[in-house]
Amino acid sequence: MWILIVLVVAVNSVIFLKSCRDLPGEAIDKTGRVIEKAGAALSSIAAAFNQGSITTSFVSYATSMTNHQRLQVATIKEMAVFTQTNQMSTGFGYIPLPDVVVEARAPVEYTYYVDLNEAWRFVLQDGVIHAFAPRLQFNKPAVDASALNYEVRKGSFKTGEALDGLKRSISSLVILRARENIHLVREGARKETGSFIEKWLMRSFSDAKAYPVKVFFEGETLPDGSRVPGVNLITNAAPR
Repeated sequence: MWILIVLVVAVNSVIFLKSCRDLPGEAIDKTGRVIEKAGAALSSIAAAFNQGSITTSFVSYATSMTNHQRLQVATIKEMAVFTQTNQMSTGFGYIPLPDVVVEARAPVEYTYYVDLNEAWRFVLQDGVIHAFAPRLQFNKPAVDASALNYEVRKGSFKTGEALDGLKRSISSLVILRARENIHLVREGARKETGSFIEKWLMRSFSDAKAYPVKVFFEGETLPDGSRVPGVNLITNAAPR
């Protein structure tokens, strides 16, 4: 009986030691195959386009890198000057009163962004990645109230009313100025957006250097004279 017990223990020990020896190798081999397959899936930009995962991958990357849903692409800081002319009504004896001209000056910061929650579209054509981004938007302009200065440039009648009117309109005036300045930041925003996309490609795909990126914002005119519609309406044909 003792011989039988020793034999059973010896056999089980051999089986256990063989399992301990083989399992790490098998696990490493399986893990290597999984990593190899995953690497192959991510190594080719063309494969990502074929899988239809390119846009989802970009939005996930952009959100994780920026920690919010807006990709800031341009900033303008300026000493904004707003001038307002008030035409006065006639005075006593129908004598016309001179106009009152008031002015406001203040440092203002305008920030522009593209929304990651809106639709993006990437089209690979002729070795070029065409990125169709949402329209350029801007945050509420930041006016430095501590440095805001008002001045009467002309006139002496009812200047208080004119100044009060200008103060009430500052918020709407800076928004109008932010909209007017979009053309000043468009090319810089295009470059910044393109650079961000290229960094994502470099981190995600081994062949990224072979694919230049062209960025178009919604509403822009394309080289063929057409306009970039809403991204959801874009067909698979990209501009050449």
